[in-house]
Amino acid sequence: MRTEHNLDQLAINTIRTLSIDAIQKAQSGHPGTPMGAAPTAYTLWQRFLSYDPKHPDWMNRDRFVLSSGHASMLLYSLIYLAGIKSVATPHQKGGREAVTIEDIKSFREEGSRCPGHPEYGWTTGVETTTGPLGQGLATSVGMAIAREWLAATYNKPGFDLFDFNVYSLCGDGCMMEGVSSEAASLAGHLKLSNLCWIYDQNHVTIEGHTDIAFTEDVAARFLGYGWNVTRVTDANDIEQIARAYQEFLDTEDRPTLIIVHSHIGYGAPDKHDTASAHGEPLGDEETRLAKQFFGFDPDKSFVVPKGVKEHFAATMGKRGDKARRAWDGLFKRYAKKFPKLAAQIEHIDERTLPKGWDKKIPTFAADAKGMSTRDASGKVLNAIAEQVPWVMGGAADLAPSTKTRLLFEDAGDFQPYGRLGSYAGRNMHFGIREHAMCAIVNGMTLTGIRAYGSGFLIFTDYARGAIRLSSLMDLPVLHVWTHDSISLGQDGPTHQPIEQLVSLRAIPGMAVIRPADANEMAEAYRLILPFQHRPVALICTRQALPIVDRKKLAPASGVAQGAYILADAPKGKPDVILVGTGSEVSLCLEARDLLAKEKINARVVSMPCRELFEEQDEAYRDKVLPPEITARVTVEEASPIGWDRYAGCKGVVMGMRTFGMSAPIKVVTEHFGFTPERVVAAAKEAMSRGS
Repeated sequence: MRTEHNLDQLAINTIRTLSIDAIQKAQSGHPGTPMGAAPTAYTLWQRFLSYDPKHPDWMNRDRFVLSSGHASMLLYSLIYLAGIKSVATPHQKGGREAVTIEDIKSFREEGSRCPGHPEYGWTTGVETTTGPLGQGLATSVGMAIAREWLAATYNKPGFDLFDFNVYSLCGDGCMMEGVSSEAASLAGHLKLSNLCWIYDQNHVTIEGHTDIAFTEDVAARFLGYGWNVTRVTDANDIEQIARAYQEFLDTEDRPTLIIVHSHIGYGAPDKHDTASAHGEPLGDEETRLAKQFFGFDPDKSFVVPKGVKEHFAATMGKRGDKARRAWDGLFKRYAKKFPKLAAQIEHIDERTLPKGWDKKIPTFAADAKGMSTRDASGKVLNAIAEQVPWVMGGAADLAPSTKTRLLFEDAGDFQPYGRLGSYAGRNMHFGIREHAMCAIVNGMTLTGIRAYGSGFLIFTDYARGAIRLSSLMDLPVLHVWTHDSISLGQDGPTHQPIEQLVSLRAIPGMAVIRPADANEMAEAYRLILPFQHRPVALICTRQALPIVDRKKLAPASGVAQGAYILADAPKGKPDVILVGTGSEVSLCLEARDLLAKEKINARVVSMPCRELFEEQDEAYRDKVLPPEITARVTVEEASPIGWDRYAGCKGVVMGMRTFGMSAPIKVVTEHFGFTPERVVAAAKEAMSRGS
């Protein structure tokens, strides 16, 4: 008869051998960490994780993030053995096993629910996409922030709806990446006691032992951040591991780092503690030897001994089912007593918006002097956030410049309870940490918050990895980027974006919207807030732009189509088409007036979002940009890459082919040719090419 201890060890070794076999069959993968970290992850899942495998989208579940995404077979083995059921997403059907044994056998193959690195939305049980090291850690901070905010906002006496914990398993590589340091620093400041990072310290990376590049005292660093730090000296001692997790649960005033001293490739006699165990299959002979070490038949593959899945069901499964049922009952009672708050929670869970959410979005009167689109963004954001209480976010120490601070009464600041704010505050202070900010916003969004982050457009370069993942995960993250062009002026080329717009547009799925005036900004928000599966980069000017007279020109609702005819030629028959985005649209309108004096009829097209325009049907696209009108000019103070598609072979692309310069705005724009007169000259050139 198997004892509880024997079943624990059998389950741990099953995780190891499933991982070994899947990677060996695929002839690709990373077996070493699943072999060394299996007891650490197993103990968490079996003894501590509050998670119902039959209802894996339960709002108050604990979150487990595998930041060491290369060790994906560790997670897939756990998902399979725990019997997690799939949840319907745009990429998978609900109600089946999230991971089957056949998925494991087809690890890293087309169609398998076990891709090379964990992908959110593709495999239920994966809380966030990981692989780029450090991203999972930083994202987990966002999840922990979301939980603290949810608890502070919705928990009531006798109704502790939100008390889940967030765990993230990482390795040496995650600890080296700067994004994890940024996130750890903020988490320590915020005293996120619901956050536990588990550092599988095996001292090996691809190039060899970490003593060639990484010799710092990680524990001392985290103590400096304000974390609780504890150690597990033997990764195979599950009782010692359990005591470390309990210490985390008993720590109420700071996050916890558990440093687990492990051995990569544990059980493989010739690859134990070697770099070759990190990123390549063990090989046939080493696989046989490892299986023998673990007590498995070396001639059999993908073996799941009787009793292992049942053991998961009897422990983790039973515990999670009981907790989830209790929570469902608690929420029903809560809904009767606090129906409005309960309705908000349901909106959060379903990523929907309340009726009338957009009723206070302002309409801006025509004004030649106008306002900057960053100012317009701030006004619209505040109007929406008052109606949607789970809209929250902030900036990388730039809120006064990006205009993203929520100013209405009771908006507050998200801080540990004290003179600076509380966990109920909705203004985040991310500090000068752009990369961590974007990863944290991803984590907040994954937990249901309608989160936003902001900064200067030039600094998206610091945050590219997390921005890309927001799109890879189909998350409705809102990025607000200001100071969008050379027209920010005297800060000069270090701060003037050139290639940033095209690089954001190159991210699949990302909607990059650059409004031309305050009303286009209002319509942009009206369009994007209902998004459920798409991130947005909202691009804003520093300088004031004229607010177009919509009584004379087209309504700003055309933003929804990505591009629209703002000002047309008489009878809709232009001699030339001027296409602009953002601040350059007003430039095109001025050029149109100058051309009219010379009896040249110009159409002005505002194209705030190329991605949305490309999604319109051909008839609409041809209506805006008739193929027979080949005289076209595109105008954008940024890289010209991609604009030839809209200018055509006979058109003129006005863009930036060098870096900018430090000078007043007027001097800069004249120097680089962004003037009405230059647009007129370009229009005439385009017309001559077509004649």
